[in-house]
Amino acid sequence: MASTELVDLDSYPPERRTLWPWRLIAAIVLPWISWVAKIDWIHLERLPRRGPFVLAANHYTELDVLYMIELIWRIGRLPRFLAKASIWKIPFVGKVMTDSQQIKVERDGGGAGSIRAAEQIIADGSAVVVYPEGTLTREPDLWPMRGKTGAARIALEAGVPVIPVAHWGIQAIMPRYGRIKLFGRRRPVSVLVGEPVDLDQWRGKPLDQKALNEATEAIMAAITALLEELRGEQAPGERYDPVKHGQSEHGNLNKPQRPAERR
Repeated sequence: MASTELVDLDSYPPERRTLWPWRLIAAIVLPWISWVAKIDWIHLERLPRRGPFVLAANHYTELDVLYMIELIWRIGRLPRFLAKASIWKIPFVGKVMTDSQQIKVERDGGGAGSIRAAEQIIADGSAVVVYPEGTLTREPDLWPMRGKTGAARIALEAGVPVIPVAHWGIQAIMPRYGRIKLFGRRRPVSVLVGEPVDLDQWRGKPLDQKALNEATEAIMAAITALLEELRGEQAPGERYDPVKHGQSEHGNLNKPQRPAERR
């Protein structure tokens, strides 16, 4: 059942950053991403310093996950992500994902379990990073495409705010489905934090598909508006839908799709 009101964020104690993967990331990974980019962090004060929230961001390159980690780390928080289950199969990386309490998403039928796991972390007072698009955007000019309803459902059922975030410039370091550019000058990257998305009209009401779709579009509109501000451009008037363009919703579009195995 949907929550009738937002939780009191100040009632939660500050997080303790003692998990070993985060100490490793703070010592090695975060200095590296600052080395390859000159980062402009805009409106960090809009992120809650304690208590649960959903951070919803645009997603156009595999590297932007690291910048969302640093964003939350900078305010003294531990970020958790909804991540595809295949990552857990990578040696050592899978252990890091488990020990840092990341949330495994089974794309074939396991979404409900992942949402329950995210809600448990929110109940513990943590921040959960969700990419509402579910994968790297298919939009040709890297604008946010059609969103999925996970972020809206988590926020509405748990009674927590959704903080929209947009970033731009990371594609100069690692293009979509491309390789990281390790050398050369530091590239400018901007990360803009928005005000909480107004979801009040859907709180305390039945979360049918129509309500979830409307709340999701409100989240995507907030992210898009932030990206328009960063880019100084206007996004397309219609939200990009990969299905209408004959594209798969997951996987690398630059790689040919494998034919189905014969049985």
